[in-house]
Amino acid sequence: MLRTARTHAHITDRRRDKAVEVKIGVQHAPREIVLESGQTPEEVERAVSEALAGKSQLLSLVDDHGRKVLVPADRLAYVELGEPTQRKVGFSAL
Repeated sequence: MLRTARTHAHITDRRRDKAVEVKIGVQHAPREIVLESGQTPEEVERAVSEALAGKSQLLSLVDDHGRKVLVPADRLAYVELGEPTQRKVGFSAL
């Protein structure tokens, strides 16, 4: 199957509509770090694995607003990945 630039862009745009919730526990910190990331669960898992294996000294993730979160790998207590969810668009009443 041939993929055109338009088809590839459409698939990429659809993937960006989903966000993965990531919770990071840091040793000796009273609160966990919670962020929604546009990265895929596989990308987040790969970054965590590399940090824990010692390939990098920092766990580096990007949230859905483009902010970078850096956590020292030796201070990681746990990382919890949520299921990808649809991003909310527009206004609504609760």
